[in-house]
Amino acid sequence: MNGFVEQRLSRRYVALALAAALAAAGCANKPHRAPVEERVASPRAVAAAASAPAPAASSPIAADSAPPLPGAENAGKPGYYVVKQGDTLIRVALDNGQNIKDLIKWNGLDNPNVIEVGQVLRVVAPGVDPALAQTRAVTAPRVESRPLGTATAASAPAAPATVATAAPTAAPPVPAAATPAPPVMNVAPPQAPRDGDDDVRWGWPANGSVKAGFEEGKVKGLVLGGKAGDPVVAAADGRVVYAGSGLRGYGNLVILKHNATYLTAYAHNQTLLVKEDQNVKRGQKIAEMGSTDADSVQLHFEIRKQGKPIDPAKLLPPR
Repeated sequence: MNGFVEQRLSRRYVALALAAALAAAGCANKPHRAPVEERVASPRAVAAAASAPAPAASSPIAADSAPPLPGAENAGKPGYYVVKQGDTLIRVALDNGQNIKDLIKWNGLDNPNVIEVGQVLRVVAPGVDPALAQTRAVTAPRVESRPLGTATAASAPAAPATVATAAPTAAPPVPAAATPAPPVMNVAPPQAPRDGDDDVRWGWPANGSVKAGFEEGKVKGLVLGGKAGDPVVAAADGRVVYAGSGLRGYGNLVILKHNATYLTAYAHNQTLLVKEDQNVKRGQKIAEMGSTDADSVQLHFEIRKQGKPIDPAKLLPPR
C-alpha cells in the first residue's frame, strides 16, 4: 500500500516538473520589448538649444528681406530727392521747380499717385548738370522803368560820341559841359550778359489788396483779398503744368511754368479756367477767386525760383 502511494506522488511531481518546463519554454519564445522611457530635457539643455545659431541656409530672414526701393542707388546724389512722410508727387514737383509730367517720365512711374517713403526720385532733367542747376547765380529782379530815350541808344555805344562832336564850330567848353551825363547813363546797362530766365515781364495776378505778405518759412507768397468770382490772371507768359486740387492746403490750384527757373502758383480758386499743357499770356484769366481749402475768399500767390519760394513783391511792378 505504501509503495502505491509513493508511486502516485512520484508521477505527480514529474507532471508538475514537466508543466513548469513547458511554461518556461513558452516564455522564452515571446519577443522581448524594451521598456518605454519618457525623457524630459533639463533646463540647462533647453537654454543651450535656444542659444544655438540657426543654420544659415535655412534662415527665414535672408529669404524674406525686402528688395530696395526704386532709385535707392542714387540716394544723396545731386539732382535726386528722397521721398519723406507726407510727400506727394505734386509737392515734390513744386518744391523742385519741375513739371509733374517730367518727374513721371524721368522716373518711369507707372502710378504717379503712389510714391513710397525712402524712394529716390530724379528731379533734374537727364543730361543737365545738377550742380549748375542748383547753384545758378541769383540776379537782381528786372527793372521795368527805363531812361527817357530810344531803345537803340542803349545798344549803340557810338551814339554818345557823335553827340559830343555834333557842333564843331561852337565854343568847346559849352558842349563839353552839357554832354558828359547822357553817355554815362547809356553805357551803364550792358554790363554783363544776364540770365535769360530772369528776363520775365511780371504783372499782378489779381486786383485785390495785399492781406498778408511774404514771410520766410511761414507765408510762401502773397495773400490777396477779393470777392468770390473775381478774376485771377497769369502773372507772366507761361504754360500750365498743373490744374487741380491734389495738393493739400492749396485748394483748387493752378501752377504755371514760365521757363527753366520760374514757376508761379495760384491757390484757393473756386473755378479753374485752364487745362494742363495750355499756353497762357500775361494778364490772361486763368481762374476765379474762391475759398477752397481756406477760411475766406483769397488768392494765395507764389513765385518760385528753382523751386524755392521768393518774395513776389520784389518782382511785381509797383501799383
